[in-house]
Amino acid sequence: MSSEKILNYIGKQLKSLTAIASPTGFTKQAAQYLVKELETMGYEPCVSNKGNVSVTIGGEGNPLVLAAHVDTLGAMVRSIKDNGRLRPTTLGGHQWNTADGENCMVFTRDGREYTGVVLNTEPSAHVADEKVEAKEENMEILLDENVDNKEDVKALGIQTGDIIAMDPKTVITKSGYIKSRFLDDKLSASILLGIAHAVKEEGWKLNRKVTLLFTVYEEVGHGGSFVPEDTEEMISVDMGCVGADLGCTERMVSICAKDSGGPYNYDLVTELSELARKLELDYAIDVYPHYGSDVEATLHSGYDIRHGLIGPGVYASHNYERSHMDGVKNTFKLLKGYITTAV
Repeated sequence: MSSEKILNYIGKQLKSLTAIASPTGFTKQAAQYLVKELETMGYEPCVSNKGNVSVTIGGEGNPLVLAAHVDTLGAMVRSIKDNGRLRPTTLGGHQWNTADGENCMVFTRDGREYTGVVLNTEPSAHVADEKVEAKEENMEILLDENVDNKEDVKALGIQTGDIIAMDPKTVITKSGYIKSRFLDDKLSASILLGIAHAVKEEGWKLNRKVTLLFTVYEEVGHGGSFVPEDTEEMISVDMGCVGADLGCTERMVSICAKDSGGPYNYDLVTELSELARKLELDYAIDVYPHYGSDVEATLHSGYDIRHGLIGPGVYASHNYERSHMDGVKNTFKLLKGYITTAV
């Protein structure tokens, strides 16, 4: 399979995954999509009680888990206001200033879906005496329905606890730039699907037992709290940070040395960086000051494992995010090299 074909496949998977609304706690449809795709490839995935999807893609000995998450930021209906608008509460580390003016969907528990828009309580520049700060208590959802009070909204089947998902607006440009909400972490999940696809299509000989884990509660801190008992090593494949005083760009694979939870396994970080250099990949080793990953939840659950974190560079995290197909390619090649080449 050519590099162009695998990148096209990953791009297609990204568009499919971002089109599925999956704020943390509302991920069943995304999990079902993963299961169907993996079964189509000839694998036998399984779904845990909490909703994580896992699949062993081959190999023997020294078991490795590669984990990405498909839950995203989002919101939930906190209450219905007297004027027929919805007061939201955040799911995950959502930043409301990045969503002010965005289109959204509201999902009811009986399966109905409604469109709406996220706005602050006084968004009109021709009316507001002072600018309203875009923080949670000042935000509301305006439904695209003729509703003027609580009773009108309740008649639609909307109630407290219903899920609110923002429009991902996924675009891949001719120059290779990837723009979308929720590249954290549906871009890496798409890369792992690309790995599974290439193992089958190209007959990769894996140097160890490799299991892919797609988690559904990473944004609230416990996605990776359970992994196969025989796991000896785990790498979170999540977004690489791009920003002030960091070396990574959107076109690189990022290798994290430390985040808010502390340092990653020193030897594993060294091995990954040496392999990236050997493969002549564009990469950076960075420290992420405000970050946590699935593998930290695994460690806190008591697993005795080596742990690492890599991923394609993503700019403007928890915003309308941007990456590049070169970052995808470098991440894919590093993972391929690590699971098919003795380090």
